[in-house]
Amino acid sequence: QVALVESGGGLVRTGDSLRLSCVVSGATGNLLAMGWYRQAPGQLRELVALASLGPVNYADFAKGRFTISRDNAKNTIYLQMNSLTPEDTATYFCTIRLSVGDQWHWGQGTQVTVSS
Repeated sequence: QVALVESGGGLVRTGDSLRLSCVVSGATGNLLAMGWYRQAPGQLRELVALASLGPVNYADFAKGRFTISRDNAKNTIYLQMNSLTPEDTATYFCTIRLSVGDQWHWGQGTQVTVSS
């Protein structure tokens, strides 16, 4: 059973940084894809960063500020977020896909709130 648990969210101020973590259990080895999405209240879930077979795909708002990475030894996916603004306030979700025939697996999300 694949499970993802995010952590690292919180209340920060404009300009601060946060590093979100996503611990993956029930899946080891190579992943077809991993990524982070976010959803603000009343908004659709949107892509933040997605790493698959090619270069990482970052949303325009994330380019230059956010970085996705993975520590295989810890089975953990990270999202480093710098220069946060109130517009980054949202619940952040990590997701993985193990293979072409696999579904997307999602965590429960971690809340990020940025005050002005």
